[in-house]
Amino acid sequence: MVKEPRPGRVKTRLGRDLGMTTAAWWFRHQALRLIRNVQDPRWDVVLAVAPDRAGLASRVWPAHLARAPQGRGDLGNRMARMLRGMPAGPVCVIGADIPGINRAEIAKAFRALGGHDAVFGPAPDGGYWLIGLKRMRPVPPRLFHGVRWSSEHALADTIATLPDHHIAYVATLQDVDTIDDLPMTNRGTRATS
Repeated sequence: MVKEPRPGRVKTRLGRDLGMTTAAWWFRHQALRLIRNVQDPRWDVVLAVAPDRAGLASRVWPAHLARAPQGRGDLGNRMARMLRGMPAGPVCVIGADIPGINRAEIAKAFRALGGHDAVFGPAPDGGYWLIGLKRMRPVPPRLFHGVRWSSEHALADTIATLPDHHIAYVATLQDVDTIDDLPMTNRGTRATS
């Protein structure tokens, strides 16, 4: 899930600390690094882009990757659309603001779907960086209904929308919402000796 990296449109909480242009710059480079790190012949990478028209035409994102418009609605509406709209088989949706995502973590999530209906990659703040569904049965129609996004309840609320699903978890990874979430090496600090 990627947004066009425009100042004031992406990472606005981070932008309050760093400035909107710097936050957009960080997101652009973080997302491109993540895209490089998750490409693997074992799965297809599809960029879920927003805004739809600008994202589909964007020259920021690698041209060789398939793109799908996220469409309208809150995060839950947009993720549900991606989970329902992909070709048959297991699907994982990830955010682009998690520096720790790599091929090994994605492979663990797909392996977990071998014996589970759903998989989550939790974040320390109560949210999650990954949701995956095996999709051997229809995606629940109320998936993501009532989720309190951007809160410590997001993961628990989402799990509550998956009744009777056997759920697995993979590594807890930090997403970046504020300057405190940035790895120290990315904050522009300098070490002195």
